[in-house]
Amino acid sequence: MSVKRLRRDFGAPVQFSDRSVTDAKDGYVECVSFEDKTFDLRKIEIDTGVQAVPDLSEAGTQTEWKHPRNANTQYYPREFEEQQKEEIQKETQFKTFVTNVTPRFELALQQNEIMDVFYDDWMNLAGQDGSFGGKADSHLKEYQSFTDLQFSKDKTITCIDWHPTVKGIVAVSVAEKLSFDSRVDQSAKIVMKPSLLLIWSFTDPIHPQLLLEAPDDIYCFKFSPTDPNIVAGGCLNGQLVLWDISQYEERLKNPKAGAKKKNPGQAVFEDEAPETPIMRYCAVSGIENSHKSAITDLLWIPDHMELNRMGIPQENRTLQSVQIMTCATDNCILVWDTRPPKGTQHEEKGTMKNPMGVPTTFKYLDLNWKPHLKVQLHKSEPGGDHSPTKFSIQEKQGDRNVLSTLGDASTHKDPAASSGGGGGGFNFAKPGSGREKRTLSNVKTVMFAGGEDGEILYVDWMPQKDQDSNKLMTPKPEFYSTLHDGPVNTAQRSPFFKDIILFVGGWTFSIWKEGVNTGPILMSSASPKRLTCGQWSPSRPGVFYISLEDGSIDVWDVLDRTHEPSINQSVSSASITCIFPYQVTGKQHLLAVGDSTGTLHILEIPWSLRTPTNSELTGVTSYFDREVKRRSFVKARWDFREQEKRQLEADAKMKAGIAPNVTLSEEEVLMKMKQEYLQYVEEESAFLRHLGLKDDIDEPLPEV
Repeated sequence: MSVKRLRRDFGAPVQFSDRSVTDAKDGYVECVSFEDKTFDLRKIEIDTGVQAVPDLSEAGTQTEWKHPRNANTQYYPREFEEQQKEEIQKETQFKTFVTNVTPRFELALQQNEIMDVFYDDWMNLAGQDGSFGGKADSHLKEYQSFTDLQFSKDKTITCIDWHPTVKGIVAVSVAEKLSFDSRVDQSAKIVMKPSLLLIWSFTDPIHPQLLLEAPDDIYCFKFSPTDPNIVAGGCLNGQLVLWDISQYEERLKNPKAGAKKKNPGQAVFEDEAPETPIMRYCAVSGIENSHKSAITDLLWIPDHMELNRMGIPQENRTLQSVQIMTCATDNCILVWDTRPPKGTQHEEKGTMKNPMGVPTTFKYLDLNWKPHLKVQLHKSEPGGDHSPTKFSIQEKQGDRNVLSTLGDASTHKDPAASSGGGGGGFNFAKPGSGREKRTLSNVKTVMFAGGEDGEILYVDWMPQKDQDSNKLMTPKPEFYSTLHDGPVNTAQRSPFFKDIILFVGGWTFSIWKEGVNTGPILMSSASPKRLTCGQWSPSRPGVFYISLEDGSIDVWDVLDRTHEPSINQSVSSASITCIFPYQVTGKQHLLAVGDSTGTLHILEIPWSLRTPTNSELTGVTSYFDREVKRRSFVKARWDFREQEKRQLEADAKMKAGIAPNVTLSEEEVLMKMKQEYLQYVEEESAFLRHLGLKDDIDEPLPEV
């Protein structure tokens, strides 16, 4: 620092003081750093390493255990006397203290009303896991969506099914959004449009991998559980269709390999769509032998059993699903057999010739297919029959516990029966004699069915001899209940409980337990929007999904709450028509959602909805048991109240003397006669007073 001053001021003391920058113009003086050329310092670099070793110490202690004992004490609060309280309140020091601390107390009370001062932000920060699919995430997130501008746009998705073995393959069926009258008026245009079933792959969300052609719009279809190359579908006109897609099996497993190859010199355009093969059905049932209305539900009978023409369940030694059950609103449920009938000569696949390139897998069934068994759903009272829309049997694919009672012979395939050739390893052996097969006596032949009018049936499919006509007929339902206010669109059994069934119809859903015929163990209240479909969770016993007409999905958890859904999430702007969950791996679950615009949404199920708790199965079992006991208690109370009502009516009749089948004593007879005489005299007096022939003064009655 350099200071300039006059000569005469040299040696005088100097006093420094602070000065504001704004006191004078250019009052700010900056001291800029500069390089001193006269400074010289030699830099020396040192490379050293230091390692810190913590000091370790070992110590042990043992607590002396003492026998615990219960102890208690009681004390009285220390309180001032009234005279002492008055003296303290009159003191100046007390008044000053209260005056000083009152604002602080008011501020603290205001802060407590505004926010929670005991909330620990740091502890709650770790629970906010915002990653995709994290534990704290409880919402469905869209994984992918599929739509085709040519084949599925402006159509409604009627059914969804995942490929049983190839992951990432999902199939949907689409239909025209037309009413019956509109369909009749536009029948000429509809005939010209193909009715297709689209098979999508996750590797190509724009173009379908395969198109299956049908004679009419498909309303339901299923892959065969034992041979996924066989697909069965139910048409709008009541026909049952079969496809064999074994020649495109490699295309579905490796979608990129099935793409059309380009020549090296050919130009490649991005908007050029790959060629999607269209495959025609290989067998269809005849119109005269099919349903008379649209097929609404379809099921492959499990591979360990089959039904004969009398509806008796028998063992299936081939362990291949060869029979199909279908239902329609024509008051019946049909059972179909895909094996060649007796007396039919089945040619080998290589010797058959078909100029259209359609597989000849089921050529022996084409237009000659007849139902194997017919279950007619009669009503208990006159007035028509039931019109089933959905049904459910107790046996399911993969559960072969009923075979354990037959011995080890029934658990092995019959080599003679499975020697027939066919597409994809499908069995074409003719059905053997009923004497060679053993009856599965442990299989229940009763099934649940949902009707078009919202009724729920419990009926036996085995025909019995009618006492009046002496003919074999389907017995009347053991019970039926009309609970739903619309057609039943879902009848699905829980994957964890064989006797728990979910029904969805109209604006309500219900959960039934097989064996409890008095009513459902859980019945929902009416929803503001109509319910379109329902599905159980494949991994959590107490969770199921309900789709609504407004495009949203309700997630219900019976252990969380039963009066309202746990989660409601909007998925589409259009009405949702069907849903289907699928477990890809243990850490990834997907939910396929189809809407009325032809778009297929694939949603990823979060961790909280796919991972069950340790005791969830036990808790759900206890919940169902409690609901069954509650239902029994309600039924007992109904019976008690009905009996009490009858008793009151009988007492009233007894007092009136008109009780039927009751012998009155002499005193009761005299009392009855006296009451009748008094009533007659009273009516006579009133009639005479009305005519003016008698005064209002009552005369004394004669003694009786």
